[in-house]
Amino acid sequence: MPAIDNRGTARASRPRRRVALGLRLAITATLATIIASGCVGTGDAEQVTASDAPRGAVDASPSQVVPHGAANDPEAVKWGPAPAVFPPGAEFAVMQGDPAEAGAIFTVRLRLPNDYVIPPHFHPADEYVTVVQGTLVVGMGNVADEAKAAARLQRGGFITAPKDARHWSKAKGLTVVQVHGTGPFQITYVDETGQPLPR
Repeated sequence: MPAIDNRGTARASRPRRRVALGLRLAITATLATIIASGCVGTGDAEQVTASDAPRGAVDASPSQVVPHGAANDPEAVKWGPAPAVFPPGAEFAVMQGDPAEAGAIFTVRLRLPNDYVIPPHFHPADEYVTVVQGTLVVGMGNVADEAKAAARLQRGGFITAPKDARHWSKAKGLTVVQVHGTGPFQITYVDETGQPLPR
């Protein structure tokens, strides 16, 4: 029987807390290893760079915003062309908030065609990505090299791209991802040395 604290709430036993702490430490160490090992990509296979890609804030048309309370209805998602900061071919929908507003919490979705690549880039705040459909290959570093990808996320897969961390992604099959974070949602593409590309 679990111990009860002075507020009448059941507390986990010490062995459970040790296991939970051990799991947290193992997960943290694994993530640190993935990020550290992938920060400088130099492979030649399938290298993709962002030399022609723009950078800047993600802005959405009002017609792409899902009505409040309708997010569980797939028919309510209002897809439109992704903002110009993304390479051509993606579709975009705002699920919550305003991605361009500083300090505001936002949730957006991107629908990506097969083999669509978002070149190496970074954000000024943490980015949280959940795969809704398809497969998203994600890598860390300044060069998009699928052979050195950190993860292949399928439906339900989740990853965090920390603030200022250089990373890239590639869709395998038609892929829908949900991105949330704190605005403004900005993308800065980088060259092979990790330096920001001009706008």
